[in-house]
Amino acid sequence: MAVVNVLNHKAEKVSQVELTDDIFGVPIKPEILHQIVTMQLATKRAGTASVKNRSDIRGSTRKLFRQKGTGRARRGSVKAPLLRGGGVVFGPHPKDWGHKVPKKVRKMGLKMALSSKLFDNELVVLEGFGLGGVKTSDFARTMQTLDVENALIVVDQVDTNLDLSSRNIQGVKVLMVAGLNVYDILKYKHLILLTSSLEGIERRLAA
Repeated sequence: MAVVNVLNHKAEKVSQVELTDDIFGVPIKPEILHQIVTMQLATKRAGTASVKNRSDIRGSTRKLFRQKGTGRARRGSVKAPLLRGGGVVFGPHPKDWGHKVPKKVRKMGLKMALSSKLFDNELVVLEGFGLGGVKTSDFARTMQTLDVENALIVVDQVDTNLDLSSRNIQGVKVLMVAGLNVYDILKYKHLILLTSSLEGIERRLAA
């Protein structure tokens, strides 16, 4: 098991904690991480772009002018794609881009993402932020003391003071253990785990 220092909001070592190798010591396979991130991004796509085909346009089907003798191109109706207000040819239509990855693969990918932060020394275990109220300046000072600018903070329960104090800080996101995912872990440079959230992560990934 890896032993990691537990810091307080002043970046002082207060204790140590052991991280299980089954979660934080898993060999990393980039192809699995890529597969899961691709799935997450595809699921986020709205897929709502839509156009009207020729048959969807409201208008007369009357022939605009006679076929021959005018010197102009042959026109059938005002719905023709070449005319302004006409239908669109081969345009987009609503589509679901989402696809699924097996549950075991998703769980393994989450373990790999956590392990990658530990291997790269980008994992910080924090006792707490010591916020007595909603104070963005205090939160920013703690982040500066920890020498962290871009981070994902994982908590085990809703912390209103932390949420409101951090929401105006660019490059910081607070996430519950239940919402922990591969994309967010890899997106942010540092991963800050509160000691209270470690048990929840282990409980979620133990089975």
